Amino acid sequence: MEVSFSNSFKKAFEKRVKSTETETEFWIRMDLFMNDPFDPRLRTHKLSGKLKNLWSFTIENDVRVVFFFTDDKPKKTVFVDLGSHNEVY
Repeated sequence: MEVSFSNSFKKAFEKRVKSTETETEFWIRMDLFMNDPFDPRLRTHKLSGKLKNLWSFTIENDVRVVFFFTDDKPKKTVFVDLGSHNEVY
């Protein structure tokens, strides 16, 4: 699976990932995601309401990645936000 990072995601990553542990966990989860975006350890789920076209998965505790799947073949993913539950929802 191909993943790209939107500018908003890049800014959120720089702003909100403060510890080496969180960054390390992000890259571990990124590897899981690229192999299987629905790996149960990610707790991937579709969002609703104003975010109904987006999905989310968990990095650690209260850190989430918000993303969407493109209609391209093969399927691609764009990460759009990263942060705590309150920051991204």
